[in-house]
Amino acid sequence: MRNDDETEAGTGIEIGAGDENVPVRFDTKIAVLLREDLESWQRLNVTAFLVSGLGTVSPEVIGEPYTDADGTAYLPMFRQPVLVFEGTKEMLTAAHGRALSRSLPRAVFTSDLFSTGNDRDNRAAVRAVGKDQLDLVGMAVHGPRNAVDKVLKGARMHP
Repeated sequence: MRNDDETEAGTGIEIGAGDENVPVRFDTKIAVLLREDLESWQRLNVTAFLVSGLGTVSPEVIGEPYTDADGTAYLPMFRQPVLVFEGTKEMLTAAHGRALSRSLPRAVFTSDLFSTGNDRDNRAAVRAVGKDQLDLVGMAVHGPRNAVDKVLKGARMHP
């Protein structure tokens, strides 16, 4: 029998999360780390691209579809917040290495992707460079909170 502090396997949500009187606390974290020298439009674009892949490999992060009072259906979204951080180019490279060493689900966005115009060319641009030479401008990661915190060590919350 589980106690109230245990989580339901694979959901990332504490037991009792369905009870409206019990605060929901996730045992996993979705985080995006952006290079601090990006333009505003780049930050938004990179964040959107990065998080788009997480639900495909970690479907448990996706909630149920939404419906408004009129019965209009809307797409499901993440069931937990996405935290956005920023850091230096060196910090991003180090975080990438830590995410790889922990085998956490991750997505990367390199500077080369700003000059491509489609998915095929994006994948080719990443494939053309070794993991230690990627010019990273952003990375998304999902996993246990403590592991993601270690990956993001030294990064600060995006303003």
